Amino acid sequence: MTETLTLRRPDDWHLHLRDGEMMTAVTPHSARDFGRAIIMPNLVPPVVTAADAEAYRARILQAVPKGADFTPLMTLYLTETTDPADVRRAAETGLIAALKLYPAGATTNSDSGVRDFDRVMPVLETMAEIGLPLCVHGEVTDPAVDIFDREAVFIDRVLDPLRARMPGLRVVMEHVTTADGVAYARAGGPDLAATITAHHLVINRNHILAGGIRPHYYCLPVAKRETHRLALVEAATSGEACFFLGTDSAPHPDGAKESACGCAGCFTAPVTLPLLAHVFETAGALDRLEAFASLNGPGFYRMAPNEARITLERGAPDVPASIDTGAGPLTVFDPGFPLDWRVRA
Repeated sequence: MTETLTLRRPDDWHLHLRDGEMMTAVTPHSARDFGRAIIMPNLVPPVVTAADAEAYRARILQAVPKGADFTPLMTLYLTETTDPADVRRAAETGLIAALKLYPAGATTNSDSGVRDFDRVMPVLETMAEIGLPLCVHGEVTDPAVDIFDREAVFIDRVLDPLRARMPGLRVVMEHVTTADGVAYARAGGPDLAATITAHHLVINRNHILAGGIRPHYYCLPVAKRETHRLALVEAATSGEACFFLGTDSAPHPDGAKESACGCAGCFTAPVTLPLLAHVFETAGALDRLEAFASLNGPGFYRMAPNEARITLERGAPDVPASIDTGAGPLTVFDPGFPLDWRVRA
């Protein structure tokens, strides 16, 4: 039985750090295990300009513990008034690594998202020209579409037509949750990739609803049937370059989760690597964990993998059930089974 596993320091290609007291509380958990992270821009107000991104990056760096080797990779929130010239300047200076597309109303703080794609075509044309990736929250918001079908419908109605209209646009399908998404990413060629979260690898919709509503498993896109979870596990552990880690670790204080209209999101940053080691070992694919967590993402984003290494060792991780934040207590994701891998200190 393997007792230790050393791999290049992983990156997180989809991370919510929030702002203010919450950001101060959660940033150290990502900075401990990850070298870089794509930072989501859906603050209130959102990060829509280069100046916004520069200011937000400065606040994040203040929250990174002294001596930690952690680089926030900034993104801009794509709106119908986004300036292509501002995007180009921000990309050329290295300030941003991607733009984020939220269909309006799709998830937390997405009200400023895109409704009319004709109005963002000049920005997408610029992105295709300079090779800047578009990170996509892939769900339709049509109330007539069942919430469990919104990812598959988005691929047919929005993503596939958009990619046909804008060849050369580099797209990341973020937090895919369906076999449909896996299949589309596989067939999409070198300009398409997909991130997969740790929590979608271990929960299905029964975990949210069976035996009582469990708000700390509620996320968007919502977890689907077990057949889809198994498709995600197969994709993540396949070693294929188009699949890589994006945790979508999304902290909300318990009061916002445990309410009549609870917020979507799972705070997984403290347990991501132990969870992944469990999933990959169960699948007999520990030798492919480095590709998923440390190599495939940099490959798509045209960055070098991290030179530093981390070691996972067998043993229960020392992870609290919750952490204190200035915004209230924050529950750490609990998979519902013992974890027997930890990051060596």
